Amino acid sequence: MQIMIIMSTIVLMISFIVMMLTNFLSKKNIEDREKSSPFECGFDPINSSRLPFSLRFFLIAIIFLIFDVEIALILPMTIIPFKTNIMMWTITSMLFLLVLTMGLYHEWYQGSFEWAS
Repeated sequence: MQIMIIMSTIVLMISFIVMMLTNFLSKKNIEDREKSSPFECGFDPINSSRLPFSLRFFLIAIIFLIFDVEIALILPMTIIPFKTNIMMWTITSMLFLLVLTMGLYHEWYQGSFEWAS
């Protein structure tokens, strides 16, 4: 048990030393105006490079990711019934699809799918 503690301590110390060395060696001391400004085809930018981001687009992207993961979970459900109890598979699948449908209805009811309001 003591060997595990000693080895863990050694590994943590080596990791800490490596992190501190990389942090110390990677510091830049010279601030260059050209390198810290946004690059726009070699010209100074006319407008601000930070444009406002559409929150609606972000919400639709998050909803897409959620449903994309759900499809990745649904696809293996076609293979599972041959290897398990059919009644348990049916209950689990129906519960999963019910929760997914309720989430879709909630998002639709809240108006998250309306692009322009």
